[in-house]
Amino acid sequence: MRLTKNKMKLLNPAIQSAVALLVLSTGNTAYAQEATGAPPVANAEEGVNKVVVTARRREETLQDVPVSVTAFSADQLSKVATPDITALATALPNTTLKASRATNSTLTAFIRGVGQADPLAGFESGVGIYIDDIYLARPQAAVADIYDVERIEVLRGPQGTLYGRNTIGGAVKYVTRKLAPQTDARLRATVGQYGQKEIVATVSTPVSDTARIGGTFARFKRDGFGKNLTTGGENYDKDVTAARLSAEFTPTQDLFIRIAGDVTQDDSSPKNGHRLIVGRTSGAPILSNVFDTRANLMKAIGKDQEVKAHGVSATVEYTLNDAWTFKSITASRKDKSYAPIDFDSLAVVDMEVPALYTNEQFSQEFNLTYTGDRLAGVAGIYYIDANAFNKFDTILGGAVPTSTFTSGDIDTKAWAVYADGSYNVTDAFSVSLGGRYTVDERDAEVLRQIYLGDKGSPGLGNAGAILFRTDTDLRGGVLHRKDKKFTPRVALSYKMNADHNVYASYSEGFKGGGFDPRLNVVGTRIPLATARAGYAPETIETYELGLKSAFNGGRITTNAAVFYSDYQDVQIPGSVAIDTNGDGRDDSFAGVTTNAGKAKIKGAELEAIANITPNFMIAGMYSYIDAEYKEYISAGVNVAAQRTFQNTPKNSANLRFNYDIPMPIAGRTGKLSLIGSASYKGATAQFETASLLDQESYKLYDASIVWTRTDGKIRAGIHGKNLSDKHYKTGGYLFPTLGNEGTLTAFYGNPRQWSATLEYRF
Repeated sequence: MRLTKNKMKLLNPAIQSAVALLVLSTGNTAYAQEATGAPPVANAEEGVNKVVVTARRREETLQDVPVSVTAFSADQLSKVATPDITALATALPNTTLKASRATNSTLTAFIRGVGQADPLAGFESGVGIYIDDIYLARPQAAVADIYDVERIEVLRGPQGTLYGRNTIGGAVKYVTRKLAPQTDARLRATVGQYGQKEIVATVSTPVSDTARIGGTFARFKRDGFGKNLTTGGENYDKDVTAARLSAEFTPTQDLFIRIAGDVTQDDSSPKNGHRLIVGRTSGAPILSNVFDTRANLMKAIGKDQEVKAHGVSATVEYTLNDAWTFKSITASRKDKSYAPIDFDSLAVVDMEVPALYTNEQFSQEFNLTYTGDRLAGVAGIYYIDANAFNKFDTILGGAVPTSTFTSGDIDTKAWAVYADGSYNVTDAFSVSLGGRYTVDERDAEVLRQIYLGDKGSPGLGNAGAILFRTDTDLRGGVLHRKDKKFTPRVALSYKMNADHNVYASYSEGFKGGGFDPRLNVVGTRIPLATARAGYAPETIETYELGLKSAFNGGRITTNAAVFYSDYQDVQIPGSVAIDTNGDGRDDSFAGVTTNAGKAKIKGAELEAIANITPNFMIAGMYSYIDAEYKEYISAGVNVAAQRTFQNTPKNSANLRFNYDIPMPIAGRTGKLSLIGSASYKGATAQFETASLLDQESYKLYDASIVWTRTDGKIRAGIHGKNLSDKHYKTGGYLFPTLGNEGTLTAFYGNPRQWSATLEYRF
């Protein structure tokens, strides 16, 4: 736990950068409250809103909590027509949130260099996604469209002593709105470019003095940004239907019960990538439109692409007395995805992967919070029982076409106890201590078989397929591991005065080991004992120093932090092309998960806001990160110098403004808001090695014109996203030596879009 001289030496450049930025921010401004504001609370003395967050399971102002946290209120999200949680990344320091390659609704999330890009069974995200304190064990269907929301909070750094599941990199909390005490009906409609048509309808009502019910229906539909030149269909289209129902009960003033259920169905067309290379055999040229495709795989196991997800939960909160509150969170979730993935994006069958993913989980959490005069804290226990299953064919063209069937079935059972408390030694100085003990158990079954021909395997519907070879058969309980870890957290906070709060913290994070569901024992000649052992847990130790300040009566606020992380046994899953018969030509692939060894991460973050006048606000964010592998063992050799961190741009920035003009319309008072933002992302690697898929630095520009009636019942807006129509890569597939044509395909972020929104509260 001690900060050594070497670690201090590494941290110094980040400290110096943050101090320089902090000095600048008192005269210029960056980004914090407008983009970080959660539910605002009026400060009667100053007339300036304060931001309230629940990062430590209790309400605290953003400027007081000794945690790196950013929050977005429902009003802010509505005002700029934020489509889903991936759109928040441009305003978040050192954060990447995006749809995974070839998907519309699977989430890839990285915070401060820690994350997980592989959505297959067995791999947990390094960033925890929570919906109403319910941890989502899998990334499928986690790209949540924003509706029925109260706020979204994003916490950076290890989060093990406050939350249900241990999350090593950070947490994204999606908090839904509680039902109103009176009948409440809302309607939001959107029309826009590419045939965009969306509607969100919400209604809730009390049915007695102690019971309320409510529901929301949402429909999100849009044509594709490109076309499928082989089928004539859409590419990059959207067709999502979602609904949520809830009932809330307050039998007494001390007892609150919520029963909730939600369902999401994504019927969008398969998302296919843009080839970056000419067809190796056919000479098929590179298409001019990065959103067009020639892909021919449209079904998996006879079904169109489809993602279904649903969940139910019960939350019970009981206030024992003024100091103690007990909470129980019980949840069950399931999802199923039929995913036809055409890796080569050509009309021929060359590298295609029809796949099925299913996930289910049950979780239970009990926690107890205490709030006293000087002592406050939370303690809890958590349990999760989850299963992740996938099966897919990898169909490869070549001199001898083959279909490789892969099945991975991973069971996870984990439990933990945690506690975190803070004590105000004086009115200015407080100490926080926390700890977590985690036990992760995983059982897996992996089967990999090669069949002759390009029609698929029996597991994916081709009953007549001829078996050529079984590469891996690890079934019958031979794959099992159990990992245990205690992870502490310590934080010191000192309020120099009412406007300046400095804190320092040390925290540890842990993510259990597991098994790669694509294990190829024969093709990669992995010793059976190594395969049975699986990959090891990864751990991180993070030191953080932060300063939260307010100036000019709270009209200017700055939140600055520097951090240093010692990252050990980094889990890096991936697929590589292999030559199984020694003829010098790659003819198959293998899943290879590496515990990279050692990495050092250091960085700085600054968020700030300046209310220049009551009607004019400027805000911004800047973040810097230096993530570097120190040890990365490949084939017995340390190749750290040739490896880089994926999805972790060194520099990120955001600058925005909001100018309100009083403007009555049709005899009703209101205000017209002129909103603009500019975002910058530094060069980003898609994998640990350099490739054509890497994205150079780029800028995005957004703007909105929004009119809001004074009583808040009507809001109308026109919104432009990515106004410069920048094409930027978000992911891709890299198998240039496989098949007849070679695979190097990229996926892109959304192009320029215009939309108009109308919101009405009855």
